[in-house]
Amino acid sequence: MTSSPSDQQKTFVQTVKGPDMNRSRTITLSLVVPVFNEEDGIAPFLEAVLPIVEATGQACEILFINDGSRDNTLMALRAASAKDGRVKVIDLSRNFGKEAALSAGLDFASGDVMIPMDVDLQDPPELIPDFIAKWREGFDVVNGVRVDRSQDTTVKRNSAGLFYWLFNKLSPTHLPNNVGDYRLLDRQVVEAIKVMPERNRFLKGIFAWVGFRTTEIPFARPERTVGTTSWNYWKLWNFALDGMLGYSTVPLRVWTYTGFVLALISFLYGAFIIAKTLLFGADVPGYPSLVTIVLFLSGVQMISLGVIGEYVSRIFIEVKERPLYLVREVIATLDHQDGSK
Repeated sequence: MTSSPSDQQKTFVQTVKGPDMNRSRTITLSLVVPVFNEEDGIAPFLEAVLPIVEATGQACEILFINDGSRDNTLMALRAASAKDGRVKVIDLSRNFGKEAALSAGLDFASGDVMIPMDVDLQDPPELIPDFIAKWREGFDVVNGVRVDRSQDTTVKRNSAGLFYWLFNKLSPTHLPNNVGDYRLLDRQVVEAIKVMPERNRFLKGIFAWVGFRTTEIPFARPERTVGTTSWNYWKLWNFALDGMLGYSTVPLRVWTYTGFVLALISFLYGAFIIAKTLLFGADVPGYPSLVTIVLFLSGVQMISLGVIGEYVSRIFIEVKERPLYLVREVIATLDHQDGSK
């Protein structure tokens, strides 16, 4: 007995089967820009981006997602939208995190192609024409690859390299090295991403998982000149952990092998004790050795329970099926007026 696909699946199938192959036409470009406490960065960003977009000759919308900013970011966005109708704002009800804010931007964006980018201008807007040119060549995804991370600290560069290496070793989904959120996405790719319902969002992994025809453009990432980043090493660690656990079950499988190895060692050690007792008689084992072994095995058990707990907590979040984000206000007229996802 076969079951019919859901409406969501039907929409996805239609999207995949019917891409628009006329890429020489004039298109609408959506720049998706999540912001959190970036009041000083709005005006410089628009001053840098708008002339470049206008030079491409394409229609454009600049979609800011205000992720619960506590400063005057929303006021600056209102002023920018009132001055230029191409500027549109999605004001979230609170801070949901960059992954949720970026997902909201992709949901509300109406363009034929979308480019997620940061407001701090570390994603050089000069690459936008190159992105579009690659899209016209037939690529569905155009990744911006950072070839120079000299502006990052040594710890951040090394930890980023370790993360990409470890992720690609553990996960069947290949994550391209030094590729952030700055990229071009065809409408077909975005529709595929919108079908994916998970609440624990790791968009770098999602972008890589959906596939499609992909190419890369290298760029040197400049130093941030306005504002300060809200990322710290603790947030980066949790972000990396979400990526690892969301795209690999290897951490769970490791403990199966660990348990097997420890059981084998225990069996061999028990056999050694029996043989020694039969040959040389009973003796009193050392107390420090016993305590060390007990503490070691207790530590192994706690670590394994912690790994299992990380996966269980993600299951708990998913089964509640809460919206990924809530929208408090939409500034400017948008085709998509849904207030949650």
